[in-house]
Amino acid sequence: MSFNTKYPSVEDLRSRAKKRIPKFAFEYLDGGCNEDVNLYKNTAEIREVELLPQYLSKHTASSMKTTLFGHEYDAPFGMAPVGLQGLMWPNAPEILAKAASTHNVPFILSTVTTSSIERIGELTEGKAWFQLYHPAKNELRDDILLRCEKAGYDTLVILCDVPTFGFRPRDIRNGLAMPPTMSIKNILQILGKPNWALQTLKHGQPNFETLKPYMPKNLDLKQLGKFMDDTFSGRLNEEKIKPIRDMWKGKLVLKGVANELDAERAINLGLDGIIVSNHGGRQLDAGESTIKPLSRIAKKYGDQIEVMMDSGIRSGPDIARSLASGAKFTFMGRSFMYGVAALGNKGGDHTISLLKTQLQQVMEQICCEKVEDFKNHLID
Repeated sequence: MSFNTKYPSVEDLRSRAKKRIPKFAFEYLDGGCNEDVNLYKNTAEIREVELLPQYLSKHTASSMKTTLFGHEYDAPFGMAPVGLQGLMWPNAPEILAKAASTHNVPFILSTVTTSSIERIGELTEGKAWFQLYHPAKNELRDDILLRCEKAGYDTLVILCDVPTFGFRPRDIRNGLAMPPTMSIKNILQILGKPNWALQTLKHGQPNFETLKPYMPKNLDLKQLGKFMDDTFSGRLNEEKIKPIRDMWKGKLVLKGVANELDAERAINLGLDGIIVSNHGGRQLDAGESTIKPLSRIAKKYGDQIEVMMDSGIRSGPDIARSLASGAKFTFMGRSFMYGVAALGNKGGDHTISLLKTQLQQVMEQICCEKVEDFKNHLID
């Protein structure tokens, strides 16, 4: 085992992260929307999936290697896009992108995180994916796509599940913005986490680095909110996707798919993949957990488009359950952020190594030789 044995689960990393970062940053990372119903349901319903071991089967070895979009990855999981990563731990996107590149798993950079397209492209030698929040103006969309192309990205992820920002009570109470509101309460939280504060001083105040070229200088908090509202039109539709498909020569993935009709539309639009997701339970508390639509969509369309999944996955067994339910590949956001908030520069490497070890154990336990064989172990 190459991970820190003091933290042998994502839940251990979460507990340490909670102690190491200010409350407003932890609550932004950890929380869902409204009453957190779907946040908890995501993981709980993944864990209702059961796998069948085949102990007397002939078994030589198990391999996690997975080919996706023509690239062979060392494991069937990657890092989902997360906004404001540098707020939760300074330099987090760079730490995680380096670890993903070293372990040969995909890292997806969010439009609204705290490292630039160019910097992450450099760190990953162009192997990162980019997630696009759809801009309101075509000129901005085109410029971002051109930057991605120049930086070597070959997979673009377009987001469809944020037609409106989720109602998140914790963030409202905390006055969370970028940079965070410096209320007395938040200042006291920062003073109580000196390691986080020192690292933030070292790396500088986090900013929306990808959007920096388009932002007026010295925006105050109210102006920043208005800039974000004016700059992005989160509601995606077929007419907005068509020109992106025409312009983007690499692989194009739709993230946030939650039903069969949208999956079929993605296929008809010529997309290469979909990520079944409910945004980690941060957008619609009254919706389904991810595992339910995944099973239906994979069964119906898995031979026509690459079907992937995120939201609710917190362990190697959770990855195995998702793969057995039909996912070709899986992504996690919070799990890796807990790792980097808990262990700093070592967090990305630790979390990947931990998940690989857990998943390898499951494969060997149930006598599953290849990732694509997980479906043969599903108890339906």
